[in-house]
Amino acid sequence: MKIRIFGESHAPEIGVEIEGVPKGTAIDGAELQAFLDRRAPGNGQGGMSTPRKEPDRVEFESGVEEGVATGEMIRAVIRNTNTRPQDYANVQTVPRPGHADYASWLQCGKIPTGGGKWSGRMTAPLCIAGGIALQMLAKKGVTITSTVRRGAEGAEIPNGDSVGGIVEVVATGFPAGYGDVGTDGLESKLAAAFFGIPAVKGVEFGDGFKLAEMLGSQANDAFDVVTEGLETGDGRRGRVTLRTNHCGGILGGVSVGMPIVARLAFKPTPSIVLEQDSVDLATMTPAKISVKGRHDRCVAFRGAVAAEAAMALVLANEVYV
Repeated sequence: MKIRIFGESHAPEIGVEIEGVPKGTAIDGAELQAFLDRRAPGNGQGGMSTPRKEPDRVEFESGVEEGVATGEMIRAVIRNTNTRPQDYANVQTVPRPGHADYASWLQCGKIPTGGGKWSGRMTAPLCIAGGIALQMLAKKGVTITSTVRRGAEGAEIPNGDSVGGIVEVVATGFPAGYGDVGTDGLESKLAAAFFGIPAVKGVEFGDGFKLAEMLGSQANDAFDVVTEGLETGDGRRGRVTLRTNHCGGILGGVSVGMPIVARLAFKPTPSIVLEQDSVDLATMTPAKISVKGRHDRCVAFRGAVAAEAAMALVLANEVYV
């Protein structure tokens, strides 16, 4: 599947165009909406979510009829119903430290309200496409789950500040033999998809950076064979498995039939109330900035849903080509 995300955080709508969903694919609208509801702002997330509330209701404008994909391009939108551009009146020429405001200024000559296309809100359209991919994968026995492995509780965050977190995302039931070498490998494709999520600054697979501290005899996953009830086409019986999964289900860019395990490091939310040093780009003079808008105290909780969506899109592309 190919996707194109469009819109901006404070535009009338955001959405996604999806090409490559096979004709006749059933799309459960209620299940898709439930997936989006997990990511939607204002849904708590342990007190870490923004107080901005948006229903994030999916509207299919083309490509889906009566819950079935037509084979044509799917276009789906979400209406932005609760924008407050006045919250950003003091940052029109003063970039927020840690945010993509300065990147936008370098490329576009302006700082968009609410972060524009760089906003974390743009993960909502990603979750539309990823939610469809999750349903497609489920038909092949593949499930994807996520867990926030690190992220401070609200009481532990100083008033006006934010915190980062680590999200572990796992695909179970994905078959062996998919992927390739180099930039066509599963790790390469998954990493590219994960880094497309705002605030992701690190990705590792399996034991990741811990492998650098191990001996080869510790890091290697010993092979084994499962024989009960299994027979190969050439008369041999059995299925190869790994006794451990330090590799995270991928060797040489190719899936090996074990759970595919990735961890994503999310940086703290850049928009914080605490006063920070910046520069007024209109006058090129030092400036102070304090962001008064509605922002997550920890983006990892809602980012976990986006991580599931990103992994689903990559894996669905492998098994549905």
